[in-house]
Amino acid sequence: MSDLVVGKLTSESALNDAWDNFVDHCQSGSFFHLSGWKQVIESAYGHGCHFLYATRADEIVGVLPLVHQKSRLFGNALISTPFCVYGGVASDEPEVFTFLEQQAIQLAESLGVDYLELRYPFERDNQLVTRNHHVSFGCDLAEDDDAILAGVKKKQRAVIRHSLKNDLEFDINDNVDECYQIYSESVRNLGTPVFPKNYFRTLKDVFKQRCEVLTVKNNGKSVSSVLSFYYKGQVLPYYGGGTPDARNLKSNDLMYYQLMCHAKRDMSCNFFDFGRSKIDSGAFSYKKNWGMEPVALHYQYHLVKVESLPNLSPNNPKYKLFIHLWQKLPIGISRILGPYLSKYLG
Repeated sequence: MSDLVVGKLTSESALNDAWDNFVDHCQSGSFFHLSGWKQVIESAYGHGCHFLYATRADEIVGVLPLVHQKSRLFGNALISTPFCVYGGVASDEPEVFTFLEQQAIQLAESLGVDYLELRYPFERDNQLVTRNHHVSFGCDLAEDDDAILAGVKKKQRAVIRHSLKNDLEFDINDNVDECYQIYSESVRNLGTPVFPKNYFRTLKDVFKQRCEVLTVKNNGKSVSSVLSFYYKGQVLPYYGGGTPDARNLKSNDLMYYQLMCHAKRDMSCNFFDFGRSKIDSGAFSYKKNWGMEPVALHYQYHLVKVESLPNLSPNNPKYKLFIHLWQKLPIGISRILGPYLSKYLG
């Protein structure tokens, strides 16, 4: 590895295009490896970013986005990447993986963090500790709307057919503010602090044509909305939610089905990435009901100043009272207080 050189992406780097071009063509490069996440996280959250890359003969051969989150309440960590379901090194060469992982370990120790976290969607044989508490769900998209519906598990297919009979319509738009209003109410109801509104706006500004909103309405009133990403022939519904009326209307079910159809028909997507869920959670059961099989996510850790792996899961018993109290907060107050906490919970 003596021919490898490490570099760091700066805020106004001319290497952004070269970085993204590499990710575009790298087999393990995901939407969450794109350089735009540096701008998003710095702008919306103010966290320090360390976007490392490896070169050989002045050509990028690997990238590793890292973000430093430091909180008295939630700990001090170097993560690839918070607010993203996938991360870690992206490269086509095994030795580059090892090289950049070693660079990350050295950086974590020099920063004095509690731990380093690399969110790999695949197994890695290295010296890091692996934890498999999350899975991802996804499916190939069939050729047309009817075939997509036929591919859904029978029970969930019946729910979608029910939703199609309701007085629901949908549109594709750039209204991230409306999506945020619905999403923020949904996460408050789950007892989770919401992200700041400018985070949604920044995502749309930075990723432009790769980011859009689908909103379902009932008699002109928005009842479900989802912000999705598009990359490498995949659609990733990322931040979605519904109002209290959504459950009876089955509008969330319609929303995801119509997103599948739109992504295939209008965006030439071939894969629906339903994102990550914690094993045995409500979201896990919901996604499995669609007929998708869970795929283990291999999050890896290097412990620096702690002796055990972090547990920031909502299922952690010590957060039960907090979650119960948060669910009772007026929605307006939750939108004010939430961003002060959620910036450390990505």
